[in-house]
Amino acid sequence: MQTNFSLAQLADAATRESEAILRKCVHCGFCTATCPTYTILGDELDSPRGRIYQIKDMLEKGGPPPESTVKHIDRCLSCLSCMTTCPSGVHYMHLVDHARAHIEATHSRSPADRAARDLVARLLPNPRLFRLALLGAGLGKPFRRLLPKRLSAMLALAPASVPPPSPSDRPGVHPAEGPRRKRVALLIGCAQRVLAPQINEATIRLLTRHGVEVVVSKGADCCGALTHHMGKEDLAHASAKATIDSWTREIEGQGLDAIVVNASGCGTSVKDYGFLFREDPAYAAKAARVAGLARDVTELMDEIGLAAPVVATGQAIAYHSACSMQHGQRIKEPPRALLRAAGFVVREIPDAHLCCGSAGTYNLLQPELAGELRARKVAAIESTRPDAVAAGNLGCITQIAAGAGAGGGAGGGTGLPVVHTVELLDWATGGPRPEALAGRAAFEGTAESAAGQAVA
Repeated sequence: MQTNFSLAQLADAATRESEAILRKCVHCGFCTATCPTYTILGDELDSPRGRIYQIKDMLEKGGPPPESTVKHIDRCLSCLSCMTTCPSGVHYMHLVDHARAHIEATHSRSPADRAARDLVARLLPNPRLFRLALLGAGLGKPFRRLLPKRLSAMLALAPASVPPPSPSDRPGVHPAEGPRRKRVALLIGCAQRVLAPQINEATIRLLTRHGVEVVVSKGADCCGALTHHMGKEDLAHASAKATIDSWTREIEGQGLDAIVVNASGCGTSVKDYGFLFREDPAYAAKAARVAGLARDVTELMDEIGLAAPVVATGQAIAYHSACSMQHGQRIKEPPRALLRAAGFVVREIPDAHLCCGSAGTYNLLQPELAGELRARKVAAIESTRPDAVAAGNLGCITQIAAGAGAGGGAGGGTGLPVVHTVELLDWATGGPRPEALAGRAAFEGTAESAAGQAVA
């Protein structure tokens, strides 16, 4: 692709990087075949190739972009399926992130749009505010259909009840059982610890049972991914720097063998810290070191090796590979291999490369498209006739399970239990049975033996 940036524009590091990315695009269109929004809308402007042209034009001209460009870039899920498909190595993630930052800095959104985006950006990364918001959401649910679409979508995804804070998320050290094999830090996250604290609890039990000492570092809370992908660079960088500083203290103190992330969306961002802070003299080296240590929990467990299952498994599990897992981090086989090693039968989901519609904040800000993608994903999952669904990202778990019992109709979620992969691995190797599996015939008769192993 030919570009026409001025020398003054190319003095900016982000623009230089985007120009290099743009020049790799050969207009082949392979990306259109795997783009979820193009699959639904059939509009070239809602395909990666179309968005690349719009981003090129926007960045070359500078200044505020037209409304149409903002609309089509906002519709992008950042699922990165196009990067897996691209034969030319176009790093679309870095390009669209730059585009979103440019839009955030130059474009004046409508008051309603701006308010919705600011609300999401302030609430989700702040566990205390997010918890309060969820507790208050119950009051608004009866009136959901009378509210604007975005606010209605937010209320629809809010859980019926909010679990209490978990002691596991407090800063501290969880010692390994038996001889210590590794020492790792765990990213406890922001929204996840409010919505599903059992995921961190299962992660800590699984790792410590396999000889891994787990550190929960003070200050390592939010990775900044949610706000980064909204173009809110100041908020994102502040969160990322606090997390980098916290882990750097651990690295330079007692040392770390790895930094474990159990939300693949966060993992993709943490692994990209080196790029994010490449021009920051105070953080470039620290960020690169942190990024180099980052591992998805299934990567680490695949390296360690899973202990033999101690309960009667064998249930059929539909494994949903989050976009951030399969496209962002290119992790494909480890989660499946671990589930099989735990005794489960892994069912492959048709069109598994297509996004479920969660995509960080996408299902809150683009509820119609997200609902269509969820309906397609739920239908594909249910076609495999599994006993449960496993995924490695909370956003996907929430999205696929939303409206449980709706059978996928009108964008509703599945009636199947949807759990995190580590919950199944933890249960199979001696932890408690995931609460979502209670009352499911395929998983009955195993809880007692699991509890006994956990005590032992």
